Amino acid sequence: MAFDGVVTRAVAQELHRLVGGRISKIHQPHHSDIVLQVRTQGENVKLLLSANPTYPRIHVTTEEFTNPLEAPMFCMLLRKHCEGGMIESIEQIGMERIIHIDVRTRDELGDTTVRRIIMEVMGKHSNIILVDPASGTILDSAMHVTLAISQYRQVIPGRPYVSPPGQNKRDLFEVDKLAFITSLDWNTGRLDKQLVDAYTGVSPLLAKEIVYRAGLATRDSLWEAFSAIRDDLLAQRYTPMIVTTREKSYFHVVELTHLEAETLTSYPTVQACLQAYYEGKALRDTVKQRAHDLIRFVTGERNKNEKKIEKLLQTLEDARDAEQFRLYGEMITANMHQIKRGDKELVTVNWYDEAGGTITIPLDPLKTPSENLQSYYKRYNKAKNSIQVVNEQIEQARTEILYLDGLLGQLEHASLQEAEEIREELVEQGYMRDRKKRGMRKKKDTKPALEKYISSDGTEILVGKNNKQNDYLTNKLASPQDTWLHTKDIPGSHVVIRSRQYSEQTLLEAANLAAFFSRAQQGSQVPVDYTLVKHVKKPSGSKPGFCIYEQQKTVYVTPEEALVHRLKTNAKGNA
Repeated sequence: MAFDGVVTRAVAQELHRLVGGRISKIHQPHHSDIVLQVRTQGENVKLLLSANPTYPRIHVTTEEFTNPLEAPMFCMLLRKHCEGGMIESIEQIGMERIIHIDVRTRDELGDTTVRRIIMEVMGKHSNIILVDPASGTILDSAMHVTLAISQYRQVIPGRPYVSPPGQNKRDLFEVDKLAFITSLDWNTGRLDKQLVDAYTGVSPLLAKEIVYRAGLATRDSLWEAFSAIRDDLLAQRYTPMIVTTREKSYFHVVELTHLEAETLTSYPTVQACLQAYYEGKALRDTVKQRAHDLIRFVTGERNKNEKKIEKLLQTLEDARDAEQFRLYGEMITANMHQIKRGDKELVTVNWYDEAGGTITIPLDPLKTPSENLQSYYKRYNKAKNSIQVVNEQIEQARTEILYLDGLLGQLEHASLQEAEEIREELVEQGYMRDRKKRGMRKKKDTKPALEKYISSDGTEILVGKNNKQNDYLTNKLASPQDTWLHTKDIPGSHVVIRSRQYSEQTLLEAANLAAFFSRAQQGSQVPVDYTLVKHVKKPSGSKPGFCIYEQQKTVYVTPEEALVHRLKTNAKGNA
């Protein structure tokens, strides 16, 4: 990741098209995220400002967000001061990762006034701040910074706004060749680090690209590489791209030639590049935070069942002695006349030993021969009966693990709404207590919102992302002649091709979706079964999402994330 000053400059310049637009709606889907809906040039544009500590950013987006039923206080304040206002300017501060959005609006008295939304992209210190530029006073912020957190500046309502501390670096657009050469220590090496330390807006990723382009990195070659990139930036010749290497993905507005790319994707705008890079990542991070206790609970339940199976297997091993107890009982019955109270053992010929050997049977000296006999028969019957019970309990525990594995797989891909549906399912199944207060009305059952994809040839494919959706898709929505897919013996989503006739390509793409939304997402040559929906049945009393099927065929696919995104994009295009 490299949301540096150069990327911020490119973002701010592209956002100039929003100047003159009117802010029609403001939402706060997450405590760190603000979405401004701007009406400009005859279209509605969503501008995302995110102070997410892991994925801070600002860019135009087409993502759909789930908003809370009750808007947070910061959102309400932004609506009060900025909703209905006109964007007067969008400016980057120097080459810093700070963007000021000035909004001209009217106050309570109807007088024209200006409010400033400040987006600070500063890693874990990122923030969204609403300021009165006339007085320089902070009206509120997404993240409050008190004196206990920072002695340099406090970001709380009523305090004067103070910019983040400067780093005393040079402006890369104002340096000439001589100043550039003298700014570096050519004897200490690590020229990329020196570039980062010397020039504002230059990230380690961009610095490595400059040094790489310089080749042997002489004074002249490094200046030429530096100035060539700078000239492109001055002329706004950006090349937004995402480069995926074996280790991770990177993005920038400068072509990254120094990376050994496995895949390289270029984008027409910086906004499109940033959305493609961040889409899903921030959501996954948010879901993991919000559903952390849910994941921990399901994992704990799974571990309990694994330990239960270990104990039951030991009980089963102990029960294997049942036949030994039966033999002892038969031997005592045959030799009853030889035993008397006080005997500690019975030594007799073992009828079942072909060699004619003897057997020694322990006796309780405090019991009569009859009582010893009854004791062994009781132990025999108990052990024999326990084998059946224990086997049933082991099978039940294995079913529980399979069910819980499915939930963990679903949580890996769940949206916030889907995670909440999984929580409701666990409450309904008796695993968790209902967090709702007593007396609260239960929500009416609504139809689950299914993920829709469109194959390369235009065929609709539906995917269930949790058990509630899976049951609805397979047992209620799908037609008997639709094709149903699921990973073979692996927890995952139910997938349905909504057509009686489809191409081989559509089948493989649907199988790819089934493999991707399963516990085998990172695997290769994943087996995916497919059959008609009419051959899929849900046994009475079975767990949510569970079903049995027949007359299936199997295809093998390797999950491709890029293909999943493409099929999703096709669906958005058809919406």
